[in-house]
Amino acid sequence: MNSKIKIFTKRLSAAQLIVFYYLVAVMVSTILLLLPITQKGNTELAFIDAVFISISAVTVTGLSTVDVSQLLSVPGTFIFAIILQFGGIGVMAFGTILWLLSGKRIGLRARILMTTEQNSPTFSGIVRLIRMIFYVFVIVELFGAVVFGTYFLKYFSTWQEAYLQGFFASVAATTNAGFDITGKSLIPFADDYFVILINIVLFIIGSLGFPVLIELIQWFRHKRRSTFQFSLFTKVTTATFFILIVIGVVFIYLFEYSHFFANKNWHQSFFHSLFYSISSRTGGMAISDVNELSVPTILLLCIFMFIGASPSSAGGGIRTTTFAVMLLTIYNYSKGNRTIKIFKREIEEEDIIKSFIVFTTGMILCIMAVFILAYFETAFSLMEILFEVSSAFGTVGLSLGITPDLSIIGKSVIMILMFIGKIGMFTFLFFMGGKPMKQPFHYPKERIIIG
Repeated sequence: MNSKIKIFTKRLSAAQLIVFYYLVAVMVSTILLLLPITQKGNTELAFIDAVFISISAVTVTGLSTVDVSQLLSVPGTFIFAIILQFGGIGVMAFGTILWLLSGKRIGLRARILMTTEQNSPTFSGIVRLIRMIFYVFVIVELFGAVVFGTYFLKYFSTWQEAYLQGFFASVAATTNAGFDITGKSLIPFADDYFVILINIVLFIIGSLGFPVLIELIQWFRHKRRSTFQFSLFTKVTTATFFILIVIGVVFIYLFEYSHFFANKNWHQSFFHSLFYSISSRTGGMAISDVNELSVPTILLLCIFMFIGASPSSAGGGIRTTTFAVMLLTIYNYSKGNRTIKIFKREIEEEDIIKSFIVFTTGMILCIMAVFILAYFETAFSLMEILFEVSSAFGTVGLSLGITPDLSIIGKSVIMILMFIGKIGMFTFLFFMGGKPMKQPFHYPKERIIIG
């Protein structure tokens, strides 16, 4: 049996093998969710719902067809938290950590898979990167669990419940999972700025990008910080990430100033704007009923969810660097420039092409999903469908409340989007295309009219 599996996996490309391992993770998660120990005694979970929640957990999206707080037992909560690690760190990365803990060596094939999963340009130092990512996640999650658990003693009657809630809240926020076991997301803590700020910090850690976090740690530990050189990736990622946050805060505040914020003071309005500007990019938590927001704000959140988080992070979407490179290309081309210069560096032409491929493929997938859902889910408005599709593709988890009422076809479409949003556009494209082949010949080139 093992030899047959080895023969089967050797025939697959790196992208196909990653998809295979993610599907295995979904299968294992589904089985775990259906175990009696995972569920509360009076709960019945349909198979399609178990698969949906498993995909949502492995892809750290947060969309759910049932109330997870009413589903999970105490042991089930810990099991579910482990499942979230698959998506937060990555299936290959998490498997590598288990492999390392068992004392095994990491071969070339595994390094290539990790490089593909993490979108790394080289597999040099990839094992060290994965190890550091794991340590950062564990430390941050433990720290968040202690802080939340201790603080939640004022909200919950027993210390056991407080620390259980704190533990899960920390894991969900750090992995940007979008799940909660309160049953009301973060709405009970909407006016508790300490809880909101800690969640925001954990959202950022999970979505800023693992290479960026590692470089920040290296900068902090560097003896002469003024001479430390950050990579172009870190500079572009960080700049884009925080510019989008500022844009989100400003526009959400303006859109809701005379609407949702009409009866709120300035600091309530600011924290709501800040929270949704960050949570809509991958966090997936809510501090109010999203249906109460105005149409312009909901459309803005759809755009943010489509963009998603940074590459090589816990989030999905087209990713921030894709969006940044596209805008830089359009701007420079309008100025007559044929190269993209930023931070005293030039962006590779191949990366420019990749950014437009990712954007276009993502748009096609989302438009197709909207058409299918609009045809089969006639009970919902186009806005509700668009929001659900954007949330699934960006692996965010925010919803206007239609997820439990989707048909089997609707749930299937959302599951596919969540899966693709997590593995990334190139893994999806290479999965469909198979192993790359060298071109044996070329035809003469000829110009065509564009635009």
